[in-house]
Amino acid sequence: MAAVTPAVVTPAAGPGQAYKVVIVGTGFSGLGMAIGLKKAGMHDFVILEKADEVGGTWRENTYPGCACDIMSLLYSYSFEPKADWSRMFPRQEELLEYIKHCVDKYDLAQHIRFEAEVTGAEYDDATDTWQVAVSGAGTEPGEIVRGRALAAGMGPLHQPNIPDLPGLASFEGTTFHSAEWDHSYDLTGKRVAVIGTGASAIQFVPQIARKVRSLTLFQRTPPWIMPKPDRRVTRVERTLFNRVPGVQRGYRNGIYLLQESFVLGFKNPGLLKAASNISRWHLRRQVADPELRRKLTPDYTMGCKRTLVSSDYYPALTRPNVELTTEGIAEIREHSIVTRDGREHEVDAIIFGTGFHVTDAFEHAHIVSTGGLKIQDAWRDGIEAHLGVSVAGFPNLFLLLGPNSGLGHNSMIFIIEAQIRYVLQCLEMVDSAGAGRISVRSSVQDRFNEWVQRKSEGAVWVAGGCTSWYLDKNGVNRAAWPASTVNYWLRTRRLSPADFQVEGAAARPAASTTGAESVGA
Repeated sequence: MAAVTPAVVTPAAGPGQAYKVVIVGTGFSGLGMAIGLKKAGMHDFVILEKADEVGGTWRENTYPGCACDIMSLLYSYSFEPKADWSRMFPRQEELLEYIKHCVDKYDLAQHIRFEAEVTGAEYDDATDTWQVAVSGAGTEPGEIVRGRALAAGMGPLHQPNIPDLPGLASFEGTTFHSAEWDHSYDLTGKRVAVIGTGASAIQFVPQIARKVRSLTLFQRTPPWIMPKPDRRVTRVERTLFNRVPGVQRGYRNGIYLLQESFVLGFKNPGLLKAASNISRWHLRRQVADPELRRKLTPDYTMGCKRTLVSSDYYPALTRPNVELTTEGIAEIREHSIVTRDGREHEVDAIIFGTGFHVTDAFEHAHIVSTGGLKIQDAWRDGIEAHLGVSVAGFPNLFLLLGPNSGLGHNSMIFIIEAQIRYVLQCLEMVDSAGAGRISVRSSVQDRFNEWVQRKSEGAVWVAGGCTSWYLDKNGVNRAAWPASTVNYWLRTRRLSPADFQVEGAAARPAASTTGAESVGA
């Protein structure tokens, strides 16, 4: 399928009005929000995308072996099943094609502005609108896009985290993060260092190990890894999905229930013994060398970090041209990496598989609400939101996959769809009241986050003996949803009007008929 063509957007709203909703991002969150608006009869929105095509995470991550670790029948919109998945675990290329299919089917291209990166957002009290600053090849200098509501669908995993290693700036070889893969650099015959052993690294290491001269993998913490039951979806299965109503839905529900069962272990780590035994068996079966096996054995409770799935990662580490080191990096020199034991590893390239900024992703964001309240000031004690969506003091701002709505065991698209329904209820509540703004009450947000932290006590993310992106610098859970996804669905299914303040007359800003304006330097 060809890439989605950028379009000039004319809003449904009449002259003198801003967009009803400004959506940021064209991944599953942003596009799902757009589809939800269209299904609700709300066509007055724009989607701002920093790149030149759709896809979010599945556009940006193109490293060798890139795939989802949730099965394809579950990692897709519930309202848009795909009957012809090629594999049980979808690869990046197929997920991107699915996303483009959704854009075409729901006629979203006309709403998307490509190469329009959001650089900041300020709430205008006089007009009850968010003024969103954009820049890029698809914008005018100093352009502002206005919207009564702002839905941030960038996702939590979009800012690559590159550690501040001593001497990194002096390295004269090639460096890149897995999310910014340099396909122009030929790894064949090169001495390659891989730093990090997270979800991306366990996928690309087996792919590049076959072609490099040598691969040195620098591991800080070994992950728990389960066998990956990946296979091709059979022709019989695809036929049944197409022709027999309910079969695909049954598959999806079965996978959902299997994944959801892990949450019992996350809340009661002792229940994960059977799963951890399978993981240890998997390691013993694939790695014969006892010393290598020792290095690859986690010393923390399963689930403390995201449990990974792979059937080719361990075999890759047994190749004669691959070395695993756990000594820690002391410094980086012009052509080498020196570990803390004094050993120097000569390398031509360094690839970072070190994950993303999550709990600190908004540290430098320019989001300013009423009275000049900055998001950093609102979150000076840690990031938090009501149900991961609404932030007290920030009217008409909706975060998709915001604080404490992340999962370590199930499909994030389930959460995304629940949040979309929640946002639609908020917008409907504003319209019904003829108001200009809606914001969650501080007391409601405080009670919710007190509940989150109570539920997190004793859970594996907090008490599992590791550090992870679920926790902030103070060891507080700011990312993971601490209960079942059913619990989340129930909490977002029906809005409680008493939880919100609704005020102000419906905004009637003086905007251009394009829903955007340019301001002079």
